Amino acid sequence: MSELKTSVSARVAQLRSLPIKEIWALWDRYFSRRPDKPNREYLQSRLAYKLQEEAFGGLPIETARRLANIGVENSKIKERRKPRDIYLAPGTVLMRQWGERDHKVTVSAEGTFEYEGRFFKSLSSVARHIAGTPWSGPLFFGLRRNEEVCE
Repeated sequence: MSELKTSVSARVAQLRSLPIKEIWALWDRYFSRRPDKPNREYLQSRLAYKLQEEAFGGLPIETARRLANIGVENSKIKERRKPRDIYLAPGTVLMRQWGERDHKVTVSAEGTFEYEGRFFKSLSSVARHIAGTPWSGPLFFGLRRNEEVCE
């Protein structure tokens, strides 16, 4: 087991000295899309997580749920500028199939939405980015039925 940890630790530490070409090769192995405005620190941190996740597994569901609850309890966001009738706790992951691929959006503690390394202010802006046309974010991600939006 310690050999595995050393190997993972060494691989994570090595990220700092890898040429960018090798960083991108690793990125392409773990992610389906490159970020629009990458910086090396961001790439390294995401890759370090993936290397550890691959070696040791991801978070157990109960741990992820507990962390999400801690985020909700400690979030600085108590009220929103305009009230929303759909509340999504930080850490919530929304999935949608579109264009023959799965799209995953994560709600951040700041109230933004992370999609493939980019942060969006609203779910509708994520939906518009994915679909290329105007969409209601809650409708696009199945949080509302079409008739609820029209009322």
